[in-house]
Amino acid sequence: MATRVIPPRILRNLRYNTATKPLASSHPSSLSPTLSPPCLSDPKPPSQTVLRPALDPSALDFNDVQSLFSYVPTSNLLRSTAVLHATAVEPMVDLGMWIMRSKLFEVEGVKDVILAAIRNTFYGHFCAGEDAVTAGKSIRALNDAGLRGMLVYGVEDAHDNEGCDRNLKCFLHTVDVSRSLPPSSVSFVIVKITAICPMSLLERLSDLLRWQQKDPSFNLPWKQDSFPLFSDSTPLYHTRKRPEALTPQEESDLELAMQRLNELSQKCVQANVPLLVDAEHTSVQPAIDYFTYNAAINHNKGESPIVFGTMQTYLKDAKERLLLATEAADKMGIPMGFKLVRGAYMSSERKLASSLGYASPIHNTIQDTHKCFNDCSSFLLEKVANGPGGLVLATHNIESGKLAAAKAHEIGIGKVNHKLEFAQLLGMSEALSYGLSNAGFQVSKYMPFGPVETVMPYLLRRAEENRGMLAASGFDRLLMRKELGRRLKAALGV
Repeated sequence: MATRVIPPRILRNLRYNTATKPLASSHPSSLSPTLSPPCLSDPKPPSQTVLRPALDPSALDFNDVQSLFSYVPTSNLLRSTAVLHATAVEPMVDLGMWIMRSKLFEVEGVKDVILAAIRNTFYGHFCAGEDAVTAGKSIRALNDAGLRGMLVYGVEDAHDNEGCDRNLKCFLHTVDVSRSLPPSSVSFVIVKITAICPMSLLERLSDLLRWQQKDPSFNLPWKQDSFPLFSDSTPLYHTRKRPEALTPQEESDLELAMQRLNELSQKCVQANVPLLVDAEHTSVQPAIDYFTYNAAINHNKGESPIVFGTMQTYLKDAKERLLLATEAADKMGIPMGFKLVRGAYMSSERKLASSLGYASPIHNTIQDTHKCFNDCSSFLLEKVANGPGGLVLATHNIESGKLAAAKAHEIGIGKVNHKLEFAQLLGMSEALSYGLSNAGFQVSKYMPFGPVETVMPYLLRRAEENRGMLAASGFDRLLMRKELGRRLKAALGV
């Protein structure tokens, strides 16, 4: 009797559509179907793929390149390999950044040529599309491959209420788009507080919050419920003198900003899509944490949080602040979710601290940063395994991925579980993403979208922040070359 083989794609869709708590029952009609990948030299259709036993989540397998990249079209592999090779050459990155910041953009004809080149190379590799609907198509393609998407409108800083209101509409629309996609294919909607609250106000709020940490008698009449924002070791050098109280206009602007975040949070509650607040540089992070924790207190109920914060573990005080925040959340009965990242502002943070005559707030060695990330990861894994809350491990580091996978398996959340999500940037660490997914974990790709010009600051920042990581992308490039070689041999019948 012939044995019927269930395609892994179908198994994965079942897995990802039931892993998290269900979305609201009503879903708008689906978006346009994903374009079919090229057939020549691409992987076999899922229906022809042999079903393999489930892998042990404690041992990620990076040797079987056919399995790792089985759902990646050859055209995508070729572009990924080319882009990653280009970004590994630092002079080329420098040239690209110079061009994007140069006055060439003021010359219309030249500008169009540059934007077209960027759109078809770096933008196409690291971004999900020019609007939310196009990003939705990218998420469908990822979902077919067993991954999920974190949708983020790729806007950077806002400087006035008009810009904040405009950005809020885009974030709200992102939630609507996420509801139109297959259930659970969108793991998070991402928001940057710097896009819905004027930067100058965030700086003022952070100064005031830091001064209150220095002087607890310092009264902040506008301050609402929050978790601790600082630890005893948190550097406060940004605020050198006692700041003036908020003006009536600033208090009004603060109220508007809080309303924006609450409106977005409530929209996510209704859509049952978690909202993840990104971290920024330390000069405004206290205000961002204040916004995040207040929204969590107002909207996180039951076992599963809606509002997640982000902790940057390259900061020396990260673990202490994490412990204080989780302890306060437990006492208040608030389920809290965190995304752990290493951090993205190393150069600017060190320069600022040095200019003010202080030691860097970032760990002295990369080994210390790895240890902090892994320690925080272990702590939160145990916490969410034994109680409410959620955890996103955003890492491109193979060893951290292996350690977390083994820990999760050891304590009983090694299988797909809505409390745990791994995440990587779109276009980076593909082998780790697919390896973790094949091992039975939920994995998301961070997917910025928006017009090329709007997302340009994001691309510039990523190029600068991830310079070392892009140059060290040799592991992914090696595996991609192996898979391209295998496909070429298969196509030639070798």
